[in-house]
Amino acid sequence: MDAGRLSICGEESFGTGSDHIREKDGLWAVIAWLNILAAANKETPGIGINEILQRHYRIYGRSFFSRYDYEDVDSAGAQALVDALNQHISNQSLLNTRHATSTGEFVVSATSNFTYTDPIDGSVSKNQGQIVQFNDGSRVVFRLSGTGSQGATVRLYVERYTKDETQFTKPTAEGLKGLIEVAIKISRLEEFTMRSMPTVITVRVRSQDCVCPC
Repeated sequence: MDAGRLSICGEESFGTGSDHIREKDGLWAVIAWLNILAAANKETPGIGINEILQRHYRIYGRSFFSRYDYEDVDSAGAQALVDALNQHISNQSLLNTRHATSTGEFVVSATSNFTYTDPIDGSVSKNQGQIVQFNDGSRVVFRLSGTGSQGATVRLYVERYTKDETQFTKPTAEGLKGLIEVAIKISRLEEFTMRSMPTVITVRVRSQDCVCPC
């Protein structure tokens, strides 16, 4: 933003902002949606956010997203999880493996360790997350943070895109159910973290965002 390369931004908890401020801005997001509603209601009086989203999905498809946070996990276990994933990435042992779930089969198409290169100053940030991609275009990302004396946080990001109109109104948890099952299985997440449930689940529920303590 400071370099004038973009004018709108967002992040995984759906915070949104523009180039008027460095951080996400809830008031700006509300005003932006009010502008969208005002414009849409000129064309279709009485239309609401969910109707706008469904119209958007019919044109562009829908992206399901959720984030699972496992907080205060034993640091050694969290590091072992990341090490095991990095080993899979290094030897490509997950490539083309098939995984049956309650919603269908997922086939691993690629694995990688995310590296970000800043387009402004050229700085490189390595080991920013372990990515597992599937042949339907969906992906899961694992990210470790805070490996201090108070424990670590393991974050699991789950994303799936669909153009199947029968899925446009589904709750996020239902749309991602099978993918989450695969992510937990291939990472051995429950074994390494000794947790059967995340501490917090962040999901997108229709037009609203929900952060749910578990």
